[in-house]
Amino acid sequence: MKMANSSIIPIKFLILVGLANICVSQDFDFFYFVQQWPGSSCDTKQGCCFPQTGKPASNFTVHGLWPNFNNGSFPSNCKSVENSFDESKMSDIVPRAETSWAAFSCPSKKKTNSTNSDNMKLWKHEWDKHGTCSHSVLHQHAYFDFTLNLKDHIDLLQILLNNGIKPDGKNYSVEKIRQVIKEATGFEAGIRCNTDASGNSQLNEIVLCVDKSAASRSFIECPILPDANCPDNVEFPIF
Repeated sequence: MKMANSSIIPIKFLILVGLANICVSQDFDFFYFVQQWPGSSCDTKQGCCFPQTGKPASNFTVHGLWPNFNNGSFPSNCKSVENSFDESKMSDIVPRAETSWAAFSCPSKKKTNSTNSDNMKLWKHEWDKHGTCSHSVLHQHAYFDFTLNLKDHIDLLQILLNNGIKPDGKNYSVEKIRQVIKEATGFEAGIRCNTDASGNSQLNEIVLCVDKSAASRSFIECPILPDANCPDNVEFPIF
């Protein structure tokens, strides 16, 4: 009997620890709202593919809404049966998401003969990796709807255009890009870069922070900005 009891107690303990870890994994401090420039996604050695709906408009698109901790780390893949991705919950959101949250990754030739990117695969990935960790605040439909509303509220391209920063393949000051965004939004933005096929640094992502309550238009000053990986001047590629 003693042997039986000693084996049962550790199992219960492990179950409780597992449940505690699930709860912790769903807690976070704020969101990164990340938009990307499609011209920079396509102007790389890897290139890009367009969705079946065709080439998206020349505008920033959503990369994701990512729960983060104040120390710079982040929770991920907080998946469970309760919050598993459901395509049917995307039905009324698809038209907006196809315009504002398009996929550019090319499918693996080993798995498909298609030359089109897969929007639904991208949305599932973003939900599984990031959205599930905000499930206590935003269920799946609300997560995508809220993110698209954030995109509608801040028109990054127009902010840049209003200040003479154009996607014309020329170089622009990263500090100027950061400055005009702060003047227009009231908040400091994180600027992320990648490299084109020739190795030149180019504007890739712009990151703003959002309060964890996910209240309407709840932008906040970032507790911590993403690591800067840009030189002083970067190319703003044509798309």
